[in-house]
Parts: sequence; C-alpha cells; structure tokens
Amino acid sequence: MKNLRRFCSLTILLTAPLASVALRGGATASAAKTYRAYVGTYTAKTNSQGIYEFELDSTTGKMSAIEVAGETKDPSWVVVHPNGKFLYSVNETGKASTVSAFAIEPRTGKLTQLNQKPALGEDPCYLSFDKTGKFLFVANYTSGNVVAFPILADGKLGEHTGLQQDKGTLGANKERQEAPHAHWIRQMGDEVFVADLGLDRILVYKFDWAKGVLAPMPEPGPNIRPQRPVVLSPGSGPRHVAISRTQERNQKLMTFMYVLGELDSSITIIGTTKEGDFGGAGQKIPMLPADFSGRNDAAEIEIHPNGRFLYASNRGHDSIVVYEIEKERGRLNQVADVPTGGKEPRHFAIDPTGHFLLAENQLSDSIVEFRIDPATGKLTPTGQTIRVPSPVCIAFLSND
Repeated sequence: MKNLRRFCSLTILLTAPLASVALRGGATASAAKTYRAYVGTYTAKTNSQGIYEFELDSTTGKMSAIEVAGETKDPSWVVVHPNGKFLYSVNETGKASTVSAFAIEPRTGKLTQLNQKPALGEDPCYLSFDKTGKFLFVANYTSGNVVAFPILADGKLGEHTGLQQDKGTLGANKERQEAPHAHWIRQMGDEVFVADLGLDRILVYKFDWAKGVLAPMPEPGPNIRPQRPVVLSPGSGPRHVAISRTQERNQKLMTFMYVLGELDSSITIIGTTKEGDFGGAGQKIPMLPADFSGRNDAAEIEIHPNGRFLYASNRGHDSIVVYEIEKERGRLNQVADVPTGGKEPRHFAIDPTGHFLLAENQLSDSIVEFRIDPATGKLTPTGQTIRVPSPVCIAFLSND
C-alpha cells in the first residue's frame, strides 16, 4: 500500500480518521521523498483538458514538467483514496454536475475513468472520505446539500447511501447568502461536519459508517446531548475548516476548529467544551491588512504537518497569511503576509514533508513554490513556477 498523505485543503489535512487533523506535539512531517501531484482545474472558458500531474522532489523542491493525467470536465476538486489506487473528482457543471472515479496507473500516474455518478446537487466543490475509506462525501455548493457515495471494491462509486439538504437561517449577505451553500464536509467520530457558506454555520449530521447513512442529529433529551451546529458571526460565510489538537498542561486533549470566513476574510477559532463538544465562536481575527480596501474573497486554510503553523489564502489581496498556533490555547498570532506571485490563489497545498507550499494562482495559470522555514513557518519563494491552466486544487500521492 502506498504511503499516502493527501492535501487539497485544508486541509487541512489528512485523509485518515479525523480528517484535517494535525496532532500538536506528536505528529511529525513525512521523510523527504518524491510525490506525484494531481491538479484539479476549470475547463470551461479555459484551455484546460482536465486533471494534470507533475512530480515534486520534497528534498530539493524540483517540480517536473506538467502532463495531462486524465481528461474530464471542470474537475475543480480532486482527492486520492488512502490506498493510493484511485482518484475521485467533482465535475462542477451546474445542474449537470457529476462525480467521477478513476483508477491510477501505478507506473505513469495516468488516470482511467471507472465510472461517473450524478452529484445529486449543483456545483459540487469539495470531496472527502469517511474514516474507513469506504464512502466518499460530496458537498454541493449551489444546491446546498451533501451526499455520501459508497466506494466499491474496484474503486467505482455505487448508488448513494446518504443525502441531506442543509437548512437554517440565512446569513446577512443578501447576494452570496440567498440560500444554503455547502462548501466543506468532513467526518469526525460518528458525526459529519459541514461548513455552509449561506447559513453562517457549521452543521452537524449523524453518520452511520456501517451503512453510509447521513441523518439529522437527534434532539436533546434524557441522556442525549448531541453536538449542535456551530453558529458564526453574521456575514462570515464559512468556506473551509482546519482542525488542530493540542495537549494542555493537565494532559487534557483539546480540539480547535479554525473556520475560514470567505465573505468577511476572517478566521474564527472554536474550541471544544469540557464535555468534548465544539462550543460557541471564540477568537476571530482578520486576514487582511487594516489599510486594504479592495475586493477580497478568502479561499483556503491549512495547518502545517507539525501542527505549529496555520496558513490561509486571500483572493484579491492575492496573499498567503502565516500564523503561529499557541500551543495550549490554540490562538493565532500572525507571522507574515506573503504575495503569491500571481492572481487569485484559490487553493494552496503543503507537501506531506512540510518543506514546501504550492500556491495555485487560478487567474495567472500558475503554481508558485515557496520553501517553509521549519522554525518560524515563514515562506520564501524558491523561484520555481509551473504553468497550468486554471489550477484550483492539488492532491499528493507518494511515489514510494
């Protein structure tokens, strides 16, 4: 089995149990090696052919020439299965949206489509796996619903087992929050968390990981204390979430949720209560300089593999903001604000070793590489850039 760490997020972020979790004080970055990187793109109104691939040497940072891995329409989010044999992509094409399954050819990395399923919603924008690797979760942005598909033994997608429509009070931004908009989905324990940009909430669904069924959380009652939705400040527009764990002095394990607000360019930190639930919104910090007055949409958020640093991207200001995570309280202290060397960094990815950050500048058709200082978390351009049409997502696969 290939040693796989997948980044296309947040994430943020591991595709193992408790996806998007970095273990503070315990986790270390992977040993240096060569990785294959798959790049999701937009094909509409661009010259992109679909999903691309290149190789990254995590010791030197050298990136190989880009090649087409598989042709498909608007694969704006891609994930590699934990077994390293299959890749899944959304096909973000409005009412005709689908989700595609591919087999990875071990030697060349080329993709062969296995099957394709209707997304059961409009404009899927995020994919993740359950903790067993037997189900694929889909967040459909425009229709504001989430779906679970079983992954069959041959890598194909089966008929859906779970489907839930996001519901709740709409946010304050009348243009962007006119309806529910699911933008991120991850399993933690027996629950599935969904960031809904339109509702200013992190919603919670119950997940039966034996059957793949999604269901609303039960109402509180005797001996029942379900995790409730996390309510964010009006107009935040939660897009993606990063999760970090830290050990307090009394050895209690704390979990912190870092919520990227796309609409107000913010990060909200939410900690667990003494009962282990995520509580109300805590520290909220801006991602933009105080004197910036232009248009901006926050895009991606990810924690370094060592758990010490957090990174988040701005589209408009076109920057990556670097924060240090306080060891015990989980609070953020800004370290740097770095231009991405292009326009509209919709996504970025930290390689599994933690040595390099790759910023995907969607409107500049480029991926710009930065070296990460392991002591401070600061970013330095390496001078390496590869040209890719409309890059919007990267997923890594070990070549070993």
